[in-house]
Amino acid sequence: MSNTAVELTRQEREAQLDLDQLKQLVGLVAYDEEADPFPVTGWDAIVFVVGNATQAAQYYQSTWGMQLVGYSGPENGNRDHKAFVLTSGSIRFVIKGAVSPDSPLIAHHTAHGDGVVDISLEVPDVDKCIAQARAAGATVVQEPETVSDELGSVRIGAIAAYGETRHTLVQRTIDGQTYAGAYLPGYVERTSSFVKRDGAPKRLFQALDHIVGNVELGKLDEWVGFYNRVMGFVNMAEFVGDDIATDYSALMSKVVANGNHRVKFPLNEPAIAKKRSQIDEYLDFYGCPGAQHLALATNDILRTVDELRREGVEFLDTPDAYYDDPEMRARIGEVRVPIEELKSRKILVDRDEDGYLLQIFTKPLGDRPTVFFEIIERHGSLGFGKGNFKALFESIEREQDKRGNL
Repeated sequence: MSNTAVELTRQEREAQLDLDQLKQLVGLVAYDEEADPFPVTGWDAIVFVVGNATQAAQYYQSTWGMQLVGYSGPENGNRDHKAFVLTSGSIRFVIKGAVSPDSPLIAHHTAHGDGVVDISLEVPDVDKCIAQARAAGATVVQEPETVSDELGSVRIGAIAAYGETRHTLVQRTIDGQTYAGAYLPGYVERTSSFVKRDGAPKRLFQALDHIVGNVELGKLDEWVGFYNRVMGFVNMAEFVGDDIATDYSALMSKVVANGNHRVKFPLNEPAIAKKRSQIDEYLDFYGCPGAQHLALATNDILRTVDELRREGVEFLDTPDAYYDDPEMRARIGEVRVPIEELKSRKILVDRDEDGYLLQIFTKPLGDRPTVFFEIIERHGSLGFGKGNFKALFESIEREQDKRGNL
């Protein structure tokens, strides 16, 4: 029997989210999973390689309000690296840093700096997905295998994506039994002595909305085709030409999503223009295609931004003229907070036929001008802020120019 009902994942249930929240937060929709040759339940984990995982884990707790729930390292038999598992709502980050001088993570970090190495996806049937991927021409980098410990079993496999990014596919329920551990076998439960300051919110973001991937010039359609052909993703949006250009730089972007729209991948490639785009800069400093930014969904962007600024997070600036433009105000209409409140925080706003969204972008989080975060609050809109592209890219260009990379 086909199942078109939308069900919560374990992570969403544990985060005490509900379906109405998720439909607003990330635009979740119902679809027929059984008719999908590569069904994807949702995000499993976003795996980062960093130069110092111990300090990065502390940063994501103290600054971004995440909670430490799991760990793998020398103390429990992992001599190669340390890995910290952090959560916020239904989001799971895994932060890895090399311990052994021979760890392959060292070469990866030397080449790319801090960045996302693995966008892991939860699937109901790893073997079905890997078989579909192989038949569609994908590179299988890990054959399906079952890994177990005293808390149960997980079945995993993996395929290659753009650059050195991979998609590990994780099946957490086998023969009706769902794995009960903090993350995967080989990890132990771990909590932190870090204590949030009085008055700090329970969490600053609840779900992952989308992850943007940057690919080389001329490769955009190839990777859109990969997600269509291999994983059955559907095309959600396309931005080309004047939609996504300034006086100096340009890029092209297309968005693919899995059936229930939990997993959305905008993909960007540079376009020829007078100067170098943010995509060119990313490719130069990351060294290959990769994940450019993660969009974190919140239901209170004002408080989230206020809290993050208090902790020292830097956001891109937006000129006052953006908010004072009468055409923009007329197009946006009424939103849940006065435009002056958005102006004081430099939060962008966009409206489409389905509703509106609020969004803001951090400056790069590491030393290299590569990975950054977006904070997004949706109110019906299923878009990506098309009306803000010009203002956003001009803001990015100002930062590029300061770095000497425009």
